[in-house]
Amino acid sequence: MRKLEQPKGATPIHLALLWAALMGLYIYNDYFMLYMPGTLDDMSSSTMGPLGPATDQVMVGVSLLLAIPALMIYLSVGLPAVLSKWLNVLFGVAYTAVEALTFVGSPLFYQIVVALEIAVTALIVVTALRWPKTDAA
Repeated sequence: MRKLEQPKGATPIHLALLWAALMGLYIYNDYFMLYMPGTLDDMSSSTMGPLGPATDQVMVGVSLLLAIPALMIYLSVGLPAVLSKWLNVLFGVAYTAVEALTFVGSPLFYQIVVALEIAVTALIVVTALRWPKTDAA
């Protein structure tokens, strides 16, 4: 019987896929939050939950917070290896911290997805730190 070969994927591709998975988790968790009582009322009154009023500054901050993981899908592959590695470590750690802050006090379904988000961002950090090296010519 023949065994399936385990292909060795490139680290940047793995990182891009992890960022894409993270974006999917973010989108679904935010979507499912719409079904929680009071969420739509808060949105109608221009309130962003614990962030308070949806001011221009809050909206810019939230937009940047969500834009970075989306951009990291490309940047993980498109940047030079050293820069990609350290941006993945930096943002992986930063987003793990942000996710941990949203965990406490949230509904159970949200906590489950946030736990998965934390696992993904931790895996991003570990994958980036284990970036293979080659001998310089």
